[in-house]
Amino acid sequence: MSTETLSDVEDDAPEFIPATSEGKPPHSEIDISSKAFWTQTSEEREQKFKLLRETDPVSWQRPVEDAVTPDPDDPGYWAVTRHADIARVSRDNETFISGQGVLFDLLPTIFLEMTQSFLAMDPPKHDDLRRLVSSAFTPKQVKRLEQQIKTAAREIVDSFASDPAGAEGELDFVERCAERLPARLFCDMFGIPEHLREATVKGAGDIVAWADPDTLAGRPADEVQVEAAATLHEIAEELIALRRKEPGEDLFSSLLDAEVDGRKLDDFEIGAFFVLMSVAGTDTTKHTSSLTVRAMTQFPSEKEYLKEDFDGRIKVAVEEFVRFASPVMTFRRTAMKETELGGKKIVPGDKVVMFYPSGNMDTDVFADPETFDLSRDPNPHVGFGGGGAHFCLGNQLAKASLTALFRELLTRIPDIEAVGEPRLLGTNFMRGVKSMKVRFTPEGK
Repeated sequence: MSTETLSDVEDDAPEFIPATSEGKPPHSEIDISSKAFWTQTSEEREQKFKLLRETDPVSWQRPVEDAVTPDPDDPGYWAVTRHADIARVSRDNETFISGQGVLFDLLPTIFLEMTQSFLAMDPPKHDDLRRLVSSAFTPKQVKRLEQQIKTAAREIVDSFASDPAGAEGELDFVERCAERLPARLFCDMFGIPEHLREATVKGAGDIVAWADPDTLAGRPADEVQVEAAATLHEIAEELIALRRKEPGEDLFSSLLDAEVDGRKLDDFEIGAFFVLMSVAGTDTTKHTSSLTVRAMTQFPSEKEYLKEDFDGRIKVAVEEFVRFASPVMTFRRTAMKETELGGKKIVPGDKVVMFYPSGNMDTDVFADPETFDLSRDPNPHVGFGGGGAHFCLGNQLAKASLTALFRELLTRIPDIEAVGEPRLLGTNFMRGVKSMKVRFTPEGK
C-alpha cells in the first residue's frame, strides 16, 4: 500500500470526539460487559437482555473486559437493546456514524480501512464505495453465483451423507459441513486458487476471534488481528495482479472492471472489501447453519413443517433461521450530535452499541420470540442490521446458501439432529460455533 493511499485514508477520517463520563449515570448494575457474560449461552444472556429491555433499554455500561485494544480512559458505552431503538440508530447516519469503527474498541483508522471497508464509513464516501462494489454484482454474475451455491451445497453434503467415515452417522457438523460450504463458496466466488484457500479461511477466522483463547493461543489479540489483515491484503494483491493478466468469471475480475461515473476501485479498496467479505461471507453463514440444525433439534415439529413443503416455505423460514441464530451480536456507532434515545441524553463522542440478539427477542415486535417458528411472517429481524445504509450487502447470497444447504440436508439425511451442546466462540461480536456433533441415518441405510 502506498504512502499516498495511507495519507488519503487519514484525511478522510471523521472528526474524532473523545467520549466522556460527564453527565452520565452510574454504570448499570445489569452488567453485560464481563467476559463471564459473553461466555454464557444465548439463552442465559437473554435473561439480562430481557431485563434491560423492560427496565433500562438504553443503559450506560462499563467498558467491555475483552477489548482488543483496552483504553484506560474509556468511560463506557450506551447499550441499545430494544428493536425500535436499534432500527433508529441503524438508519440515522447523520447522528450515529460508523466511521470511527463498529466494534467496542476505538481502533486505528488505517486498521478500520484495511479490514472493514465501507462498513466503517459514512455517507457520502460509504455510498460511493458501496455503489462501486454493488456494480460488480451484475445479474449475470449473481445467476452464476447461485448455480455455484447449489453445486457446492450438493457436493459438500455428498462428502459425508453416505461417507464410510461417518458410517455410524455421527460427526462434527461444523468441521464437515458448516465451515466448508461458505469457505468454498467464498473462494469460488473470488476465484481464489487452491494454494491460497487455507490461508484465506484462517485469516478470516482470526479477524473475529480476538477473545477466544483457542484461537489466540497465548498471543495478544491485536497481534493476531493485524497479522490476519496483512495476510489477507497480501492475498488480495496477488490475486489483483493475476486477474489483471488473466481476467476470469469471478468477483475479483468484476471488481477490477467495476465503474460508476468514470471511477474505479483502487487496489487498496478492493483489498479492504476482500477482507470484509472474507469474514461476512464465511463466518455468518457457518454459524447460522450450525445454530439452525440445533434449533431444528430443539423444535422438531418445525423441521417437519419445513420438510412437508420445502419450496413453498423456505423463503419465510430462512428469515427465522437468521433471527433465531443472530450470528452477529453487536455493532457500534459513535454519536456526532446531541440527541435523546430511550429517554437518555446522548452527546457527541458517546459510543452507542446495538445488541442484535436482544432486538430479535423483543416482545414488542415478535410474539413468543423464544420459539423457533418457521412460519413467522412478517419477520422484521435485525439479523442483517436494522436497515439503513449499512444493511447487509450479501444478505441475498447468505439466504441462497442457507436455502441450498438445507434443501440437501432435509432431502438426503432428514433425521439429522444435534447431539449435546455446541462449543461456542468466546467473543462479544460473533455468536460463533466452534464444534457441534450431529447424528443421522447415513444416506442409503
